[in-house]
Amino acid sequence: MFRLSLMLLVLLSCGVNSFAAADSRRFEVRLDEKVFSQNYSGRVVLFFSKGDREPRLGPNWFNPEPFVSVDVEDWSPGTSLEISLTDPRVRKYPKSLSSKDLNGLSAQAVVRLNPYERNVGTGVGNGYSNVVRLANDPKVTLPIVNIVKKGRPQLSARSKVVTIKSRLLSDFHGRSVEMHATVTVPEGYETDTKKRYPVIYEIPGFGGTHVDRQLERHSQPRLNEQGVDFIKVMLDPSCPRGHHVFANSANNGPYGDALVQELIPEIDRQFRTDARPYGRFLTGHSSGGWSSLWVLVNSPKFFGGTWSTAPDPVDFRDFQQINLYEPSENMFIDSDGKRRPLARMNGRIVLWYDNFAHMEDVLGYGGQLESFEAVFSGRDANGLPYRLWDRETGEIDDAVARSWEKYDINLLLKRNWKALAPALAGKIHIYMGDQDTFYLEGATMLVKETLADLGSDANVVILPGKTHFDLFANGLSQKIEEEIAIQYLEHRNAKDFE
Repeated sequence: MFRLSLMLLVLLSCGVNSFAAADSRRFEVRLDEKVFSQNYSGRVVLFFSKGDREPRLGPNWFNPEPFVSVDVEDWSPGTSLEISLTDPRVRKYPKSLSSKDLNGLSAQAVVRLNPYERNVGTGVGNGYSNVVRLANDPKVTLPIVNIVKKGRPQLSARSKVVTIKSRLLSDFHGRSVEMHATVTVPEGYETDTKKRYPVIYEIPGFGGTHVDRQLERHSQPRLNEQGVDFIKVMLDPSCPRGHHVFANSANNGPYGDALVQELIPEIDRQFRTDARPYGRFLTGHSSGGWSSLWVLVNSPKFFGGTWSTAPDPVDFRDFQQINLYEPSENMFIDSDGKRRPLARMNGRIVLWYDNFAHMEDVLGYGGQLESFEAVFSGRDANGLPYRLWDRETGEIDDAVARSWEKYDINLLLKRNWKALAPALAGKIHIYMGDQDTFYLEGATMLVKETLADLGSDANVVILPGKTHFDLFANGLSQKIEEEIAIQYLEHRNAKDFE
């Protein structure tokens, strides 16, 4: 039997048992041989919840319930894995978690069988147990008898999923890698078979995919009064390590090139798009906001413009209030020794950087913070992203921080403005709330200042009182589509006149 509680038994034999005896609940996890037939190396996670929903559906960022994890090597199906909360090799969230905190909760085990899936409890191909309600039993058995199945997206009759095998990404990773997008055509598309349509490419934020719930907006009638009908495309930014932001990177691969050279040309081939540059537009929120701005700046002649909302840090001197370039900076505490907040709501801090980083470490790869490292860092000798900060102390590695400069959008604009300016004229539009939930407004304000100093005609709007989640509350989606429609007509009419 494979026993993670070996350390506990050693401590007991030495007489060090006062705490362990009071915290001796063990969880026995077993891979059902009918579910998985090969030896497994990877991470096993136990989720707990006091609610009625399956624990594996957590954790909620703003109200995370307890969970623990452990890494295993060559674990054989049918062999029991025993997990004890007192074993030092078991990661716990929160760190102070003990068995008494779990009384009355439900438990569920998850095995990350699919190494290419970012999500843990809901990742397609991952194994999970049935739910067990905890009582006072010293031993809880959680056999892995289920596999997460791939669901079928609920799409409108005017929507279609486009999937391609990317040669660029497949060559990079040495395995078959697909790209996905959901394309929604406007009403009347099937009637007028000669008409071509401009396209809005939307990039969802962290956790979103091409079948994101934002698709509901794409199925609505046109949101502009200019009479312009758009083909709307929801892109898929997900990857094993989180959100690839359509940037070429040492860890995720050439997603930016694959978008422009492979996926969009295939969409142009399958649909009646207006494939001229002024007929392609970008938008996105949060990580999708950063992505849409990044894609435009790196392919300014390929697109007609971007309308980016609440983008992730676009200037690394204000990386959610942290200056990554400041020597001896720390991710967890500021220069006054105070804990760094990560999120706020209604003037109250709801997330702290150190807690959130620890939560992600217990879950494993694919979280928001590690997602940044996967994009911006180089790859170490083990094939993993260089870590920006020490996971225990929060201390920032200055060399790694400097290596991130090539992904600092504000720095990129400053250094290359002379070459970029003609191609970016009239194309940059950013909307940000001055009370952003994740403290993202500071970096956007720095970009606004830079673009003004450079003489750019960029439209960077800081909306008073708006947060990350209510930015669209007063019709911003319609305003953006109106602006895109007006810009498209101006360019189309000018070209037609020529």
